[in-house]
Formats: sequence, structure tokens, C-alpha cells
Amino acid sequence: MKFSMAFEAQMADTSRESEQRTFFEAVEQSVYAEKMGLDCIWAVEHHALTQYSHMSSPESFLAFVAGKTERIRIGHGVICLPPAMNHPVKVAERVATLDILSRGRLNFGIGKGGTQQEAGTFGYDLAELQPMIDESMYLIPKIMVEDEIEHDGKYIKIPRRAIHPKPYQDPHPPMFMAATREESLRVAAQRGLGGMILGFSTPEETARLNKVYREAFATRDPKDQVGYFPNEYLAVGCPIIVSTDREKAVRIGLRGQRFFGQAIHHWYGAGPKPDVDDVTIDEHRQAVDAAKQATIAYLHEAQIPITAAATDMYNTEHAYGTPEDAIAHIERLEAAGADEILMLMQMGTVPHEAIMETLTHLGETIIPYFREKQRRAAAA
Repeated sequence: MKFSMAFEAQMADTSRESEQRTFFEAVEQSVYAEKMGLDCIWAVEHHALTQYSHMSSPESFLAFVAGKTERIRIGHGVICLPPAMNHPVKVAERVATLDILSRGRLNFGIGKGGTQQEAGTFGYDLAELQPMIDESMYLIPKIMVEDEIEHDGKYIKIPRRAIHPKPYQDPHPPMFMAATREESLRVAAQRGLGGMILGFSTPEETARLNKVYREAFATRDPKDQVGYFPNEYLAVGCPIIVSTDREKAVRIGLRGQRFFGQAIHHWYGAGPKPDVDDVTIDEHRQAVDAAKQATIAYLHEAQIPITAAATDMYNTEHAYGTPEDAIAHIERLEAAGADEILMLMQMGTVPHEAIMETLTHLGETIIPYFREKQRRAAAA
């Protein structure tokens, strides 16, 4: 099982100074994550989502991190594929270049973005994007591999051209697809892509989604394959804050999750902007539950089905606490079928020091525990 870290560039204070500090700290955290034995750094892509995510240029962030590290993998989690947002030729060129410069350390995730706020920034209707995303995701690996490409599609037209460079990994980096719903996870499996469950799923929900993914992957039709090879792999989101002081870790984690959930509700469900008050653990739990009820009410009013994907972000039982608490939670995700624990620490109100302390505990205690467990299992 692998351990990775995801960055949203999320922040409560959106001043220029705070924004710059958030990026500087994210780089410092990434470099330290490599030292502490983590396996991958992932960066999302979002646009025009104030506070929720200022990571609008993940290719620049990941390239900078790649230049400051030597071993850790770097991952697009994910590149949004509407053509006006990221034209497939530019995606192929950027991915290949970064793969070369990192000497084959790149993971390549794809998606469409989650809000009309983002789609509308580039002149799109979110509800009409999926056919464009499908056309682009099948096209990009061909651009990265074939000597010349020519494409006359419904949404994308490319005259015959040789596109350079080609990736370091042969034939191209492993491909993943973001999955916030059961149906999108099933599509990822049917197309032979690694699945990324980005969210706050419970271990029980993770086990159910793992079953969906594995069954769909096993029964997929090879003609639906995206890219030149299958990638059966499930990365599972895991909010985590660790300290020897359990109460401190839980309070920081819940405060960050509260901000995260309220920020999502603001942009996805027209809720108020997130608050940043620090209160007791019980009060944070109550606030998270209130945000959950507001989301449910919004979905009812919009006549949208209420699914685990919509409400799991308000589950407050995560890897918050001591190293032993975190190990116990991660073991449940491991048993649920996760190939990678995609850890979320950089939630709006979480201070840099708490993330660095969490990384220290990961490197000194948590990851060694699982590496030794895996070594014993392999030797048995």
C-alpha cells in the first residue's frame, strides 16, 4: 500500500501574502514528505473557487516540486479536460515534458471539474462537458505515443502533426480518473483507468466502492481501454492530522474539515462562505452536521438524489488523533481494498506546523508500521 498527499491550495485568508505563503508552505511540505517516505504528491486543478482551491496551475506547482525532489512521484489529480481549459495537444506536451524532467515520476489523472463556476469561466455549460472529456481522454495518449496525430472529432480537430516530446515512461505515464460518484468510478474501471476516490468516504463505503471498481475492471471490454495499458489501482482519500496530543489533532482536523465542507457547499450548493472560528471538538462536529443537513436540504429542493458521495464529506471519523489512532483508521481503509492512501492535510484552516508534525509521525511511526506489516506478509 502506498501513501500520498494531495494539495488543493486551500486557504481561509485570501490576501496575496497568505496565498503566496500557502504555496511556499506546500513546497516545503512536499520536500519533507519525500524525506518522510511518502510515495507521491498529487495536485488538483480548480479555477475561480475562492478559498476552496487556488491550485489553478498544477503543472507549474508539480514541476517546481519535481525539481526539488529526487524520488517521490508527482501526480495530476487531475487535469481538467474541457478543450478551452486544457487543449489535448497542450496536455500531452506538458505531461510528456514533466515526465521527462522528473525522470519518469509522473502520474496522470484526468477529469472534467466539478462546478458550473469553473466550466462557465471557460464558456461551458457543466452539463454538456462529458462528451468533450471522453473525446479528449482517448485522444491524449495517442498524441503522446504516435509519431504523428490527425483528428477530426466533434469537439476537437487537429490537422496531421508530429507532437513533441514523447514521455519518459514507455509508452506513457499511468492514467487515473477522478471519481466522486459510484458511476464515475465504474466508468474509470471499464476504461482500464486507476480510480481516485477523492473525498471523505467511510471505510465501509470505501469497501463497497472497491467492490464496484474491481468487478467493473474484471469485466471490462478491452476495446474501451483509455491509453495503451490497463492500470488497476484504487487511491482513496483520507483526511489526516496526527499529534501526540489527541485532542489537539482532532480539533485541528475537524476545524479543517468543517472549512472544507462549508467551502464545497458554497461553490457546489450555493451555501454561505465558510467560517474559520476555532471552537470545541463537539461544536465542530455540530457545525459539520449542520453543513450536512444544509446540503441534504439543497439536494431535496433541487430534486437531486442523496448519495453517499454527497454526504460522506460530513463524516467526521477520520485519521485524526495520535499515531495509533491514525494507524487503526488506515488499517480499515487497507482492509477495504485501498492501494493508496491519498492523504488530505492541507484543509483551509490547518496550520503549516500541524501538517509538518503529521508528516513527522507518518515518517517515524505510521509508514514504517505498514512497511513492516507488508514485509511480514510478503515473507509468509
